[in-house]
Amino acid sequence: MRARGFSLVEVLVVAAIIAVAVAMLAGAMGYSLTGQQMRGASRDLVAALRYTRGQAIVKREPQVLVLNLDDKSYRAASRPPVKLPPKFDLAIETARQEMRSESEAGIRFFPDGSSTGGNIELSRGDTVWRIDINWLTGEVNLREPGSR
Repeated sequence: MRARGFSLVEVLVVAAIIAVAVAMLAGAMGYSLTGQQMRGASRDLVAALRYTRGQAIVKREPQVLVLNLDDKSYRAASRPPVKLPPKFDLAIETARQEMRSESEAGIRFFPDGSSTGGNIELSRGDTVWRIDINWLTGEVNLREPGSR
C-alpha cells in the first residue's frame, strides 16, 4: 500500500520550478524598472525643454537649456540642475555656437518660439530615447525606442 502525500523528489522538483520562475520574473522586473526610469527621465527632459521655450516666449528674451555630458545633468532656464541616473548615457547634437566646451552644450530658444535646434539622446545599451528639437518652430518631440 502506498502512503499518501508527496515524495521528497516531487517537493524538490516543484521548489526548483518555483525558483526558476522567480529568477526569471526578477530579471524581467529589473529590466522593466530601468525602462520606466528611462521613460521618466526622457519625459522630464522634454518638459524642461518645453519650459525653457515657454520662458523665452514669456520673458521675450532668449533662454538656454544647458546639458553637461560629463556629469550627465541638465539645467533649464532659471532652474536648478537635474542629474540623470549614472547608468544612462547622454549625447547631444546642436548648433556649433551652442557648444560651450567638450562636455557642455545647449539648446537656445528665442522669443518667437524658434530654437537653435538639434537632438538629445538618452540611452542605456541598445535602448535609445531621442528628443528632437525643431529649429524653425522650437517644437520638442520625444521618440521612444522602436518608433520612427
